[in-house]
Amino acid sequence: MTTLADLHALMARLGHPVVTAPAPSVARFADGAPYRFEIPSVEGPEVLEAVVAEADLLNVPVHRTSQGSGVMMLSDAEITRMARIGAERGIEINLFLGPRAAWDTGGQAKVTQAVGAAARGNAMVAACVADALRACELGIRSLLVGDLGTLEVLTTMKADGALPSSLVLKTSVLLPLTNGPTATILERLGASTLNVGTDLTVPHLAEIRAATGLPIDLYLEVPDDQGGFVRFYEAVEIVRATAPVYLKMGLRNAPNIYPSGAHLGAVPRELGRERVRRAALVQRLLEQLDPDLAKHPTPAQRPSDLGIPQP
Repeated sequence: MTTLADLHALMARLGHPVVTAPAPSVARFADGAPYRFEIPSVEGPEVLEAVVAEADLLNVPVHRTSQGSGVMMLSDAEITRMARIGAERGIEINLFLGPRAAWDTGGQAKVTQAVGAAARGNAMVAACVADALRACELGIRSLLVGDLGTLEVLTTMKADGALPSSLVLKTSVLLPLTNGPTATILERLGASTLNVGTDLTVPHLAEIRAATGLPIDLYLEVPDDQGGFVRFYEAVEIVRATAPVYLKMGLRNAPNIYPSGAHLGAVPRELGRERVRRAALVQRLLEQLDPDLAKHPTPAQRPSDLGIPQP
């Protein structure tokens, strides 16, 4: 009879031990920081400007912003403006590759989010590639990828010079990542930074950290359609176990704004400001609960691992 101890020993031999008491991660970002803040749902230049202004007001260090509506929902002028702001401020501007099953004519994505970001058919993969080429031509150096095959295609294009070798490929929370073996697959396919499941325990996260040296991206406050959790008081344990980690500040009780546009008025901007305020609350907690962890070394102005735009 196979015991629990036998199963754990087997997983350890396979290179993916089951973690019960996470050991602190000693890995760090290129500038020595154990964590950074990512502000998601920054859907255009007006939202980005609001986020930057609020970050200055609250003294919150924002290293990365990400967007969910997709490259195809932005004009060249809007992308160029976002790239310029990112370059001036040393912020990675991450844009989603637009075509996805949830917006397509298929039916499966209407009943399950599990395939919402998938590319249905090779033509949709080609459309994602077109988004990537256009964004990079306009100076963007970080893309959000929700489809496994598209990730491999983009990695191939980086290798053959069709896309910049420095391009950051960030996996989407819609591309399920809930264990160490999956993390190794995504890394092997060319991911630069890994968005993990929103409901993972600290031991689960530590198992992923043991499987890969790539940065982990984790929602500390989770949008309602991804679970709606608020994990502020877990921040210290999460950072200790998973560094280097991007702490993503989503919002509960917030409207879904995808695809975004002027028809939503000031809502995306105000949501962006509130996400920065949430980051300030988490920063205060980190400083209170673990002052040493919150003390970053003197930050590099432009860390080498950030996909800062090059307009």
